[in-house]
Amino acid sequence: MPQLARRLFVLPPDLEGAARSWIEHGERTPRAARFASSVVLLRDSPTGLETWLGYRPGSSPLGVLAFPGGSLDASDDDAVGWLGPSPQHWAEQMGTADVGLARRHVVGAIRELFEEAGILLAGPDLSSTVEATSTADWMRAREAVADQEKSFTDVLAKRGLSVRTDLLKPLVNWLSPDFAHRRFNTRYFAATVPVNQRPSLLASKGVWGRWVCVRKAINERDTTALGDEVGQENTVGLPLGQLLVPGSEIMLEKMAAANGCIAYLSYKRKAHVYQPKLVEEEDGRLMLEVEAAKTVAGEPQRER
Repeated sequence: MPQLARRLFVLPPDLEGAARSWIEHGERTPRAARFASSVVLLRDSPTGLETWLGYRPGSSPLGVLAFPGGSLDASDDDAVGWLGPSPQHWAEQMGTADVGLARRHVVGAIRELFEEAGILLAGPDLSSTVEATSTADWMRAREAVADQEKSFTDVLAKRGLSVRTDLLKPLVNWLSPDFAHRRFNTRYFAATVPVNQRPSLLASKGVWGRWVCVRKAINERDTTALGDEVGQENTVGLPLGQLLVPGSEIMLEKMAAANGCIAYLSYKRKAHVYQPKLVEEEDGRLMLEVEAAKTVAGEPQRER
């Protein structure tokens, strides 16, 4: 087991009010957390590992900048063609006895990645995937799924496609802080881009998204470079730590320390729920405390 370190993270500005209220009125019963799935999209580049980050308008439990993802839909329970590891296998990997929930997380992850980034982990069989998902027809399908005019499972069924669960890798489970008004219980997965696909923003809702060099993002975390580039009112002038939730920042650190996609994906991970805790510093500042494994560059590690 690697060393576990207690880390302190800056409280995102949009959580300040909820945190102050939580302390002033005494701890109460946390609001129920919605189940969510998120996919860390990866690719190798000459400058190191890159991941796709997008801007999320409003106050999202996934962060102002985040990997593609969102809450699970009722339609994620619908029948769908399934290729790859079984729901039972996924439940074991995710450390849960609820096979139905594990299945929903996997379908939800593939759906959210399709909606938000246009990457479709699906195919007619285990040896192929859909190609050229950047067409106008596919964009219309993404819009229809995002607006809940069509279910994702229907979109696949009409095209004779099945989800390719073998193209997902389980990462970690993060639970929003107890004091937050909107809380997610998020399962993070990782995936690489299938042949002849490329990520793109949803035409009607996409604001900003691009491949980000994780090493550069971490090296410049104390600057406002990325937030200024995004150019939104709640990103300009802010460092990385105020744009990302702690879980995303820790995942970026681990990616930055890995020697490429294969090294990152081959890390051994144990099922564990991570949750930031609210702490008040002596000077009155509120911070988020997380217990996480220290990362050593290039060395596969077992996360707690």
